[in-house]
Amino acid sequence: MQTSLMIFSIVAAVTLVVQGAMLIALFFELRQTNKKVNGLVTDLHTRVGPILTRAQILLDDTQPKISTMVADAAHIVYLTRGQAQKMDRVLTDATDRLRGQLNHLDRILTGALEAVEDAGTQFRSTVWKPMQKASALLQGIKVGIDLLRARRASRNPDEPLEQEEELFI
Repeated sequence: MQTSLMIFSIVAAVTLVVQGAMLIALFFELRQTNKKVNGLVTDLHTRVGPILTRAQILLDDTQPKISTMVADAAHIVYLTRGQAQKMDRVLTDATDRLRGQLNHLDRILTGALEAVEDAGTQFRSTVWKPMQKASALLQGIKVGIDLLRARRASRNPDEPLEQEEELFI
């Protein structure tokens, strides 16, 4: 058992020495990596620092201008809204007036058309119907005269007058 204890102790000691060596090597590597990272951070700082400074200066310079632009845009929207409301009132008023004028014009035209229709009815009943009756009477007289002329022209002097009377009745 002593030999195995001794072997175990030697293996444990060697393992501890190897672990210590690995820790020391790891420490040196970590220190070297830390130096590299610090160098990169410093380099990054030197490169990004001026960019950030310029961006901050630009932002500080443009911030009042942007604020002014936003305020102007808000004022323009306010004025536009007011003008749109005025335009709405004007258009509504004009539309209402136009509607009233169209209703008035409709009443006037309806009255005029009714008056023309009444005048036409009166003209037909007072002038046209008597003219039609007179025209029919004149037509009848004309036909009668034409018939008499046609009979006189076609009548023989030798024929008795009675035969004509029989045809007429």
